[in-house]
Amino acid sequence: MTETSTHQSYLTQAAYDRLKDELDELSGPGRTEIAKRIEAAREEGDLRENGGYHAAKEEQGKMEARIRQLTQLLENAIIGETPEDDGVVEPGMIVTVEMFGDEEQFLLGSREINDSSMQVFSEKSPIGSAVNGHSVGDTVSYEAPSGKQIEVTIVAAVPYTG
Repeated sequence: MTETSTHQSYLTQAAYDRLKDELDELSGPGRTEIAKRIEAAREEGDLRENGGYHAAKEEQGKMEARIRQLTQLLENAIIGETPEDDGVVEPGMIVTVEMFGDEEQFLLGSREINDSSMQVFSEKSPIGSAVNGHSVGDTVSYEAPSGKQIEVTIVAAVPYTG
């Protein structure tokens, strides 16, 4: 197998299904609706001073960007079952680490797995790649974007069930 530049992300089946539904909605009814709004605004006349037209075109651009993002994410997703609750850190787990004397908790995986406010780190991120595959009780270090080495101790790792 050759290494490619595509970015693979872990998704739960539920997250994959939710994102697929969003993509289907955006690329079908969503595109039709925005096209109707653009056409209605175009019929109002002078496009240079037509706020509704420009707003609809901007929304269309954002929607197309989201469609491209979802398409790429879903094409390259690794869909997994909920990981085992064995204390070994892997994508799809809520990880608690101790760093600088404080505990931090985050979800390891794709930002798209989680629809709450929990912090998410990709398994490719510096902290994610440092803890991935290690067990509760292990101390690992990673290089922060500033270049500083940061040491963390894995306190807990439990499967994400959201």
